[in-house]
Amino acid sequence: MSDPTARAGARAMVSGVFWNALGRGLPLMLALLLTPVLVHQLGLERWGLFTLALALVGVFGVFDFGVGQALTRAVAERIGAGRAEEATGLVAAALATLAGISLVAAAGLWLAVPALVQRLLSVPEALQPQAIAAFRVMALAAPLVVLNAALWGVLAAWQRFRVANLATIPVNIFYYLGPVLVLLVWDSLVGVMLALVACRLANTLSYIWLVRPLLPGFSWRGIRLRLVLPLLKLGGFMTFTGLATQALLYADRFLIGAMLSLSAVAFYATPLDLVLRVWILPVAVAQTLLPAFAGAFLSAPVATAALLRRGALAIMAMVLPAALLLVVAAGPLLTLWLGAEFAAGGARVLQILGVGIFFSCLAFAPNALLEAIGRPDAVALLVLAEAAIFLPLAALLLPVLGIEGAAIAWALRAATDVLAKLLLAARLYRPAAPAALGLAAPLSVAGLGLAALLALPSLPWLLGGGAVVLVAFLLAAYRALPEEDRLALRHPRQLLRLRSA
Repeated sequence: MSDPTARAGARAMVSGVFWNALGRGLPLMLALLLTPVLVHQLGLERWGLFTLALALVGVFGVFDFGVGQALTRAVAERIGAGRAEEATGLVAAALATLAGISLVAAAGLWLAVPALVQRLLSVPEALQPQAIAAFRVMALAAPLVVLNAALWGVLAAWQRFRVANLATIPVNIFYYLGPVLVLLVWDSLVGVMLALVACRLANTLSYIWLVRPLLPGFSWRGIRLRLVLPLLKLGGFMTFTGLATQALLYADRFLIGAMLSLSAVAFYATPLDLVLRVWILPVAVAQTLLPAFAGAFLSAPVATAALLRRGALAIMAMVLPAALLLVVAAGPLLTLWLGAEFAAGGARVLQILGVGIFFSCLAFAPNALLEAIGRPDAVALLVLAEAAIFLPLAALLLPVLGIEGAAIAWALRAATDVLAKLLLAARLYRPAAPAALGLAAPLSVAGLGLAALLALPSLPWLLGGGAVVLVAFLLAAYRALPEEDRLALRHPRQLLRLRSA
């Protein structure tokens, strides 16, 4: 698919979103089902070590320095400009650089494991040999994590979401099922970690098999490492933004712990972790938007602007029902999940965060455009500005409103973030200005409607108000759609005949 307009079309977006959501959703559902089984098999102490090992390897994603996303943008831009043959040398240089960096980092982790287990972690002496061996096995997965991110970036640039996810889903299923099966025959953390490393390796080999036909003439000879420097610069900003965003997500928990109590942290952090699960939806859309934007923004600005509008509306349409559920049924949800005590302490927080998550998810669309046009530096500065404003705001609201004050600060930051990113997208990429303006009505109807629900007194009122907000949003979203999409909704058969002709 080299035509920039086709790459940025509605059909490509819908297909990419479907496969990315499926690739993330199925393993996540299996993980939720198998977690109690693994906890029972391992016991609490070994389960704690297991989660720490996974977190440690996850941290190794930092060592790709954002090159995976930057590679998606760079390769997609070359494809859109008709220079796909240049991608081979770029990908080879990027993979060689990342392999070297991640191997050095893995070796450092291997050497540091004994000190980590014996001094920093409170591991019982009887478990220490098993923990050291397991952590060292898991260190072998670190280079695979980094390389997989880069290889996924190459497949995303060619918009090969279907085959990439078809290869990834079975591997990810065994990533959760494998430890359960291994523990049936070998009751050891080492066996569990070996199973996880095998899954990572299978993922790497499947990606290489899919990528090779896209890179004719691929060779490790004559690698030009200077090609990686622009990727490292661009990816550095993306990495900084990601780390700063993660720090913002966790900073309010430490504020609550310092200013209130640990029980207050639990009543706040648990609803927040629940609402952040909704991110799976906009991430699936953003993974599709980034390569489409990068391949089309120079040669097909009209299609790129239309794609921004489609992508943002798609995110709003998917996330709004989840946000309404969180706001309308916060109390019953927490009661069913964790009991009446937790509902009494955290239901209001969950309602406020339910409003904020709507804005937080929508920000993924303009963020993808800003990264695609090569301006992640603007996003990084925005995140720093948000930290300077909203962390002090949370500290001011906590003594007055308790954890609800922290939730209000979080929701206000999410709303500011999406508005600022839409303004930045309109300013830094002028063709996107009409599309950003066209999103104002559905964004206002949904966002202000969700906020207004917080004032309603009881469940019947909330249910009625939620239905009104949903209908009003659908009307506003329909009016905001590009004309082609409205025609497809009104006369789908006629549009299919026109496309066929």
